[in-house]
Amino acid sequence: MPDLLELIKTRKSVRSFDERPLSAEDADRLSRYAESISNPFGIPVRFVLLDAKEHSLSSPVLTGESCYAAGLVAKGPNADVAFGFSFEKLVLYAWTLGIGTTWIGGTMKRELFERAAGLAEGEMMPCITPLGYPAKKRSLRESMMRKGVGADVRMPADKLFFDSAWDVPLKFPEQAETGDLLEMVRWAPSAVNRQPWRIIVKDGVFHFYEKQDKGYVSDRTGDLQKVDLGIALCHFVTGLESQGKKAGFAIQDPKICVPDGVLYIASVTPEPAE
Repeated sequence: MPDLLELIKTRKSVRSFDERPLSAEDADRLSRYAESISNPFGIPVRFVLLDAKEHSLSSPVLTGESCYAAGLVAKGPNADVAFGFSFEKLVLYAWTLGIGTTWIGGTMKRELFERAAGLAEGEMMPCITPLGYPAKKRSLRESMMRKGVGADVRMPADKLFFDSAWDVPLKFPEQAETGDLLEMVRWAPSAVNRQPWRIIVKDGVFHFYEKQDKGYVSDRTGDLQKVDLGIALCHFVTGLESQGKKAGFAIQDPKICVPDGVLYIASVTPEPAE
């Protein structure tokens, strides 16, 4: 796999495709990789590849797509975070194959996708993504959408990462490895680019929080901002692994004082690989 930080920073959401179906080889690679994906919560996420024409699937924000991947997870505590972690693993792997993706949670006929994916009782399907080869030129609609949400811009680090207490900006660490990890989180994709993750670093432990906004929670999708936290966690944990380390993972609220509307998610301690 190429340098992970470079992969994360160069990967873009793709909504304009060249209409070619996935090659049999690429489809097989994606399917086999999807079966190997796990997450720190130990919650299984199952993936289904769907032929767009066979199931009459489409999205008004896309052009030229021929295939989709749907992700499904049993409803329960941390299911949406686990989903985000696992789905982002597939998205990043697809990009290494030259396959474009974009997270879609709302701009689709959800009932058609849920039926085609075989959504079972007690499951939810927070998001889907098209899978295909990027067109040489973006559609006007895609260009306008990217500009509208500031897709190529991220919040500054001092608004996202804090030192031991809320709103005490973390001085960007001199250690290149730690700085790279935080950059991987900073460049994570999120619903309408809201970037709801916040990290408080205390005694060498990275505590992840969700800064909640209204309008992102439903019974059918879970909390889409928790999905975003799963993406951020995926970048951080995968970044640690790319540095030859492992992630000590825990869900134990450190009881740091935070404002209303900020929810603790999980903690990660970088550890030497055994």
